[in-house]
Amino acid sequence: MRLRILAAVAIVALVGCGKSEEQKQAEKAAEDLKKAAESLGQAAAQAGTAAAAQGTTDMAKAMAGMAAAMGGKTADGKPIEPVAFQTLQTALPEVSGWTMEKPRGEQMRIPVTFSTSKTNYRNGDQRIDLDIVDTAGSAMVLTPFRMMVGAGYSKESSDGYEKATTFGRYPAYEKWQAERKTGEFSVVVDDRFVIQLKGRRVDGIETLRDFAGRIDLGKISAMK
Repeated sequence: MRLRILAAVAIVALVGCGKSEEQKQAEKAAEDLKKAAESLGQAAAQAGTAAAAQGTTDMAKAMAGMAAAMGGKTADGKPIEPVAFQTLQTALPEVSGWTMEKPRGEQMRIPVTFSTSKTNYRNGDQRIDLDIVDTAGSAMVLTPFRMMVGAGYSKESSDGYEKATTFGRYPAYEKWQAERKTGEFSVVVDDRFVIQLKGRRVDGIETLRDFAGRIDLGKISAMK
């Protein structure tokens, strides 16, 4: 079920974009994954060992195909290798007045390639969750952020607002709900790394901006 959802997300993430040859390949790979997931589910329902084995093989091939199609590429066409999460962890800042919890990290290659390092900070009732993600150029991971940081994006409601903005020379996104005192602030570095902060019971969006300012974005950029 989870893999069917991932396949559906991959297809939806590409809707509305101009269809380059690379995007067409990604759509086909995602569709192959969806079909393989359905075949495997049918084989499991039939409880046929041979059918289930074939379904597993098809699934593995489809997942590999989607990872290759949707992953980022270097200038010479080779897949981008994500930075190890242990390396990303060195960019997590220690902030005076805030207690930082033990960092956590993970890395994935199929069906999407990325690595991430994250931690939580506390200051009284205030809490900030910080994730540093190396998307390795993965379209599935990057597309939602590209939409949010796109020039001119904004949304306002009775609960608060969200909008595209900038942070230094990088595109960014902020969201704030005053009544709940919750907010988000994300920065996309070199169309690859995503720094995402989520705050609860914080004083304002400037608290998250200040946190982002404690992160050495130049160091992160140099990791690629």
